Amino acid sequence: MALQLTAIMNIFRYFEDRVEAALRALVDEGVLPAGIDTSRVAVEPPRDPSHGDLSTNAAMVLAKPAGVKPRDLADQLAAKLTAEEAVAEVSVAGPGFINLRLNAVFWLARIPEMLRAGPAYGASDMGRGEAVNVEYVSANPTGPMHVGHVRGAVFGDALANLLEKVDYRVCREYYINDAGGQIEVLARSALLRYREALGEEIVAIPEGLYPGDYLKPVGQALAATHGRALLDMDPADAIAAARATAVEAMMELIRGDLAVLGITHEVFFSELSLHGSGAIEETVRLLEQKGLIYVGVLEPPKGETPEDWEPRPQTLFRSTQFGDDADRALKKSDGSWTYFAPDIAYHHDKYRRGYRTLIDVWGADHSGYIKRVKAAVAALTGGDAEIDVKVCQMVRLFRNGEPVRMSKRSGDFVTLRDVVDEVGKDVVRFMMLTRKNDAPLDFDFAKVTEQSRDNPVFYVQYAHARIHSVLRNAAEAGYDLSDGALANADLSRLGDEAELALLRLMAGFPRQVEQAALAHEPHRIAFYLDDLAAAFHGLWNKGKDDASLRFIRENDRDATLARLALIRAAAYVIAAGLGILGVEPTEEMR
Repeated sequence: MALQLTAIMNIFRYFEDRVEAALRALVDEGVLPAGIDTSRVAVEPPRDPSHGDLSTNAAMVLAKPAGVKPRDLADQLAAKLTAEEAVAEVSVAGPGFINLRLNAVFWLARIPEMLRAGPAYGASDMGRGEAVNVEYVSANPTGPMHVGHVRGAVFGDALANLLEKVDYRVCREYYINDAGGQIEVLARSALLRYREALGEEIVAIPEGLYPGDYLKPVGQALAATHGRALLDMDPADAIAAARATAVEAMMELIRGDLAVLGITHEVFFSELSLHGSGAIEETVRLLEQKGLIYVGVLEPPKGETPEDWEPRPQTLFRSTQFGDDADRALKKSDGSWTYFAPDIAYHHDKYRRGYRTLIDVWGADHSGYIKRVKAAVAALTGGDAEIDVKVCQMVRLFRNGEPVRMSKRSGDFVTLRDVVDEVGKDVVRFMMLTRKNDAPLDFDFAKVTEQSRDNPVFYVQYAHARIHSVLRNAAEAGYDLSDGALANADLSRLGDEAELALLRLMAGFPRQVEQAALAHEPHRIAFYLDDLAAAFHGLWNKGKDDASLRFIRENDRDATLARLALIRAAAYVIAAGLGILGVEPTEEMR
């Protein structure tokens, strides 16, 4: 089959296969020993783009086990790779790195591939249908979502999209923290609003209760359901009734908040269900059978003493055997479970549901708990499952450089809906991914809506809209813009270095997707889109200065079709990247 028609998608994986084929040939010739381990061989972009398009470390990692000099092996491998149809030049650098420069025919053949794939471009079978559980948001159901929850929500959802793009079977999960002290406070706060709904005047909210007006409908619902019966009920029973109603109301509120960001979860898992099902006891018995539970007294931790520490005999988990800094208490001296016990049972439940890859997205205030959770998963699964905890640092809100602290709705915090209502879902989602998750992020309401190069979401969307503006003009001029017609254009008319640079960047998208998925880092897609937009805008500006490089040439139909094919493919790549981020691509700027 001709090179132009070969489906390659991820060019780096394609050339890894070609390097493997060359290595097998060297084994057959006796240059390399049979059975040599090639798992460390990689094909990557060279650190210096001037060295070529691809670089492989094959000679560097195989020379020692083969008993040859890296440079000698590199020369022999380079000779094999020179024969590859797509390779224009092979060079050996330093002690034995092999750099490849690919010919224009190879690069141009990627355009029809992109046009055939459309916005699905970049998808792969890397995950092979493996089940992955991504738990994110999991905000305590005590009120509407505030801006502190937004970043983790967007990160987790984009990560789920990213994993699905490469064929992982993803479960989006929310852990409802509906047990513990904060839920007790929520129930008492709801009962206060219940009394208010019955006509009692509430002058001031007592300290320690939740003051938000969002609990007034809960009080009204309790009054409509129970009348005045809760006033005469045993306090514990009244709290239980209020708890159930309040938690369900708060979860409805949270689901609605998430919906405005385009986020839905397949599973909502109740912490309270663990306490009533015997799951915690079963999990602890399993750890006991492994010899990992004992009764002892913990040393006081250095620094701030956590609430669950007490200088008394407690039921402890030997988490230090699995890399934790200290053993952890599962049961207090009064017989009640610590917060960590249901956490262990919850992760055990995920494992029993068939998940071997677990990803938790947490706020920065929980980073100190990572080692103990990893220890628990390792202990319970015998290393059969892995957990990756991604910590999202805080978001600092600004307006024209000044900190934003208050919300008109809540009076004490900025809600998720405040932010989305003001700037829109797509802006919020994109901007939350413009920094690595563990780095602080500043969100300035003025800057995220300005139309400038400094606003990445505008810059990327503007590139997509500009392309569609050109395509509309071409359609009005009578050009057939079907993907089939563009795929059959004379692509050899694309020869300017800026055009080929844009194409090379576009062709690197599948690798970017796979690498981002492996690292669990969706921000890499946002970074890539900014680079792609810059390359496109640069080509646009070059055409303004040089009429021969304009996308539509009145007297050169073949060149026009080739450039329309290039930019239509670029629009598909942008749309594919935005789809991973959960952002709708814009076809017209307003």
